[in-house]
Formats: sequence, structure tokens, C-alpha cells
Amino acid sequence: MKELAINAGGDGASAAGVDTGEGAAHASIKHEEVRHDTIKHDAKASRRAVIAASTGNALEWYDFTVYALFAMYIGQNFFQNENPTVQLMASFMAFGLGYVARPLGALLLGSYGDRAGRKAALTLTIMLMALGTLLIAIAPPYAAIGVGAPLLIVCGRVLQGFSAGGEIGGATAFLVEHAPPEKKGQYASWLQASMGISNVAGALVATVVTAVFTVDEISEWAWRIPFIIGLAIAPVGLWMRKALDETPHFKLEEQRMKAAGIVKKTPLLQVIRECPKQLAAGFGLSVLWAAAPYSLIIFMPIYAQKTMGFTASQAFTASLIGNLFMIVCCVLAGTLSDRLGRRTMLRFGAVLLLVGVYPLMMWLQASHTTATLVIVQSLFCAMIAMFVGVAPAALSEIFPTSVRSSGMSLSYNTAVTLLGGFAPAILTWITYTTGVAFAPALYVMGAAAIALVAISTLPDASKT
Repeated sequence: MKELAINAGGDGASAAGVDTGEGAAHASIKHEEVRHDTIKHDAKASRRAVIAASTGNALEWYDFTVYALFAMYIGQNFFQNENPTVQLMASFMAFGLGYVARPLGALLLGSYGDRAGRKAALTLTIMLMALGTLLIAIAPPYAAIGVGAPLLIVCGRVLQGFSAGGEIGGATAFLVEHAPPEKKGQYASWLQASMGISNVAGALVATVVTAVFTVDEISEWAWRIPFIIGLAIAPVGLWMRKALDETPHFKLEEQRMKAAGIVKKTPLLQVIRECPKQLAAGFGLSVLWAAAPYSLIIFMPIYAQKTMGFTASQAFTASLIGNLFMIVCCVLAGTLSDRLGRRTMLRFGAVLLLVGVYPLMMWLQASHTTATLVIVQSLFCAMIAMFVGVAPAALSEIFPTSVRSSGMSLSYNTAVTLLGGFAPAILTWITYTTGVAFAPALYVMGAAAIALVAISTLPDASKT
């Protein structure tokens, strides 16, 4: 039997049992492009795919969002310390520990998605995510069971992180492989738009909870309400994903490999061995994809309260309005990338973040009004959307179908683990110990500089 050789190059990237020389690579790429162009895309099935993939991704981000929004209350219940800042840092460290499990989830679930199919992997990830949310929702406080309480929170976060590790690669592969060739950017952008939807839902729930209940009631029990709501969403997402068909690209690839007698080796080992440049470029792109949302969207409500003295209601309202802009701008950016090219839009988004975040943060510090907070948060979300709305399609086009889920999951989740998950804890520590109020801006600017270097190495399959 032939050994599988990987030749990457956008959506034309192929997996073929052929010689890996330059001429053979070009031949195999051309062959797969023609074959994929013959796939007939069912518009109704494609819309169902967008809804199902986005629902699961929204659940993931909703769980992460409400944890960050209620981190102060979780810290009070599960991490005993007289200093409230230390409690908050401990709560954020538990938040970050979930990201330690993300690379493992990326390795196992990403590889599983390339072997068993996108549908099977996405169904498994949403079940694991729901289990992690359940643990957090029902965990007794430290006063009731002692050290077992924070351990339950950590276990819940680890389960959530493990499942999230396989979500981004599997969901993006699922979307782009269901999308018509001319709409891959638009379809994939819904993955990040669903982040905005979940953030809106999280901020809306947080706004209602903080408006209806007293601080003591929230600290005692009402902080659990958002997690219980997340549990109610999970069965809907599971049902939608189980009802979907496998992607036509994956089925066609399976048929081709079977007909050619190609042995399907471990996708994870293949992508590490044969796509190191693609993994490096994907990591560089994902640095900003991870740092910007976690620093300027997830962390901002806490930053606004702890550092700038805004009320919880003001911070959550600004987050809610800002994420409405993110939803619209994500889809706009993805759609424009189908016309202007992925690299053009990625550079635009990265430059916006590089030059725009610091002045906006300075303005917020100087003005210090609710109106300014809403405007700045909205602009942050819009600028981030110009980048992250394009990133899923761009990253998916680096890797061939046979290892797409593994490659995306590994490159993205490595960046998220290092620069995303611990960002709230790191930024809280920097702000608390140094008094540097612009830490989030500097963090994102550094990530934008790295991303601009990585973008220059990306193939722009959307324009070929």
C-alpha cells in the first residue's frame, strides 16, 4: 500500500499517494482542486452546518465568558484568601488551567476528527463541554467541602479546555468543507460571530443577574444561574450536530484514499512531520487570534471594574453592546475576504489593533465615563472582528483535507494556551504589581506585531 504524502497549499492542498517532488506536488494539488470543484453544495445543508457548528462554538465561548464575568464571585466561593485581588487571580488561574488541557484536546480530538470524521468529533466535544459546565454549576463552595471545592472547579475547567481544544479545528473544517468555494470566508466567519453571540448572551445574563440580585445573593448562589442556562443549551447543540451529514470533502477524501489503497496513518504525526512551516505560520496567526479577544473582550469587564472603578452593570452593558458590533463585523470581514483575499483583510485587522488599541485605552483612562467605555469597547470588538472573522478560513486553507482538523487544532490551541487562557491572570498580576494601566493594550500590540510577520508567509488560497 502507498504511504500518504501531504502537500499543502490552501484549499487545493492535497493528500495523495504520490512522489513528493515539486512536479508531483503541483500535479496532486491541481487534481484535488478539480475534484473539489465538482462537489455540489446543497444550500440547505450548508445553512444547517453553519447553525450547528456555530451553536456548539457559541456554547464553548458562553461558558468561558460567564466564568470570566463571574470570576470574582467564583474566587470568593472557592479560593480562600483575605485579599480579594489574590482571590481573583486564583480564579483566573483556574480559568487558565483549562487551557493547559487544550493542546491535549487538540492532539486527540483533532486527530479523531481527521480519522472518524468532523461530525463525530464535534458531537464528542459538545458532550465533554457540557460535562465540564455541569461540574462548575453544582460544585459546593469551599466552606462546605474544603479543598475538594476548588478541585471540582479545576476539573470542570480542564474538561471544558480539553473539549475546546478540538472544537476550533473540527468546527472550522466542518464549515469550510460544507461551504461553496466562493463563500468559504463568509461561512467560516460565523464561527467567530458565534463568539460574539455567546458574549452577548453572557453579558446579557450577567447584566440581568447583577440587576435582579444583590451582591450577597450573587456571591452565595446566583452566580450559578448563567452556568445552568449553558447546560440547557447543550442538548440543543448536541441534537443539531448529530442530525447533520458528514462534509462532502471528507467523504470524497475517504473514498479516494480507499480506492487508491492508501493507508491512513495518524494525522497528528503526519501534520507535525510534513507540515512544520504551516504549523509555524498558523501559530503566528493564532497569537493575535488568541490574545486580542481574551485581553480586550473577555478580560475587559473585570478590568473596567477592578482597575477603573466602573460598576458591574456598566461594564457588562458595554460588553454587550460591543459584542453586537463584533457579530456584524465578523461576517462582514469574512465576506470581504472572499473578494479581497485573506491576507489583505488579516493585515488590515492586525494593523488596526497595532496602532489603534493604545490611543483608545488612553482616551478611556482620561475620559472615564460610561459613554466612553461603551464606545471604546465597541471599537475594540469591531477591530478584533476584522482579524478574527477572517482567521478561521485563512488557517483552514493552510492544511490539506486529510490533516486539516489536526493542523488547525494544534497551531491554534498552542497559541491560545500560551497567550490566551492565562491572559486574564497575567494582566491582572501586571496591573496589580506594577500599576501599568495599559497592560492589555501593550499585550495586544505585541501579538499584532507577531501576527503581521506570520501573515506575510501565508498562502492566499482565496485569491488563487
